[in-house]
Amino acid sequence: MSEQIRVLVAKPGLDGHDRGAKVVAAVLRDRGMEVIYTGLHQTPAQIAEAALQEDVDVVGLSIHSGAHMSLFPEIQRELKERGLEDVLVVGGGIIPEEDQKELESLGFGRLFGPGSPTAEIADYIETEIAARRAGEKT
Repeated sequence: MSEQIRVLVAKPGLDGHDRGAKVVAAVLRDRGMEVIYTGLHQTPAQIAEAALQEDVDVVGLSIHSGAHMSLFPEIQRELKERGLEDVLVVGGGIIPEEDQKELESLGFGRLFGPGSPTAEIADYIETEIAARRAGEKT
């Protein structure tokens, strides 16, 4: 890709498990993306503000606490309040299939479960951002 993809990887809420987020961040970096990792215990407002300050193309959320149905929509709301409704928001972690479908219907990108190949995550982000930059609706 001609322009580097900027990705914010965030751990919302009280979830203290960040191994997967760090692995994904490293894979995305190895694929040539610029990755900013927020660290643990971020509020929706902190995540959205970091996305604004870092001028990212993608926000990647990782959650294992079960609070995705409250935190993810709140993050989406905070992003929209800052004019970032065009940022691709993807997620990963322990998210039941029915919740994945509901979140995707709310405008979230793909949600990846445990064991998802990291190359699949990187491929999805590259493809989605290339399409958005080309002006295609995905």
